[in-house]
Amino acid sequence: MPHSHDHVATNHGRAFAIGVGLNIAYVLVEAGFGFATGSLALLSDAGHNLSDVFGLLLAWGGHALASISPSRRRTYGWRGATVLAALLNALLLLAAIGGIAWEAVRRFSEPAELGGLSIVAVAGMGVVINAATAMLFWSDRRDDLNIRGAFLHMAADTGVSVGVVVAGLGIWATGWAWIDPVTSLVIAAVVFVSTWNLLRESSNLAV
Repeated sequence: MPHSHDHVATNHGRAFAIGVGLNIAYVLVEAGFGFATGSLALLSDAGHNLSDVFGLLLAWGGHALASISPSRRRTYGWRGATVLAALLNALLLLAAIGGIAWEAVRRFSEPAELGGLSIVAVAGMGVVINAATAMLFWSDRRDDLNIRGAFLHMAADTGVSVGVVVAGLGIWATGWAWIDPVTSLVIAAVVFVSTWNLLRESSNLAV
């Protein structure tokens, strides 16, 4: 077991740093284009990506604590920190889901003019960034609940960004503004499904 902890500590500290940096940069770009085009799909995805930045920071903190060697007072070290980080990550995602769904329902009655191709371009960046970040956590996703939480965040975001690309193309081709809130509801559903198992498993281990 000590070998496993050393392996995780050595490899994933850098992965978290890269993931946080990439996602902060992308949130700024996506939010800027979202405000400029009035796209709820981009703004909701930017909000979710911002929650992922905090989620990655939480997971990084739990990862760092878990790598601390056991002491006489803490014979098991700080291994519980990874479970707590995974649980907090799941709760953070649920809060983001609620906000996305609420805004999507409101936008059905208050549609906005959208720039479809701008959405496609920005969300296309998201597909690349989210997929690259997810792959940073691929190797240990089955062995570490905290790493799995980070991986699920980014894997879900990859799918979400693909959905936003589809919405942008649909708006550009048809002019149907309702595609935007529908895509946002799909975003909420995808993130909820990917979060539920993480929430259930981490809460069971935390009790």
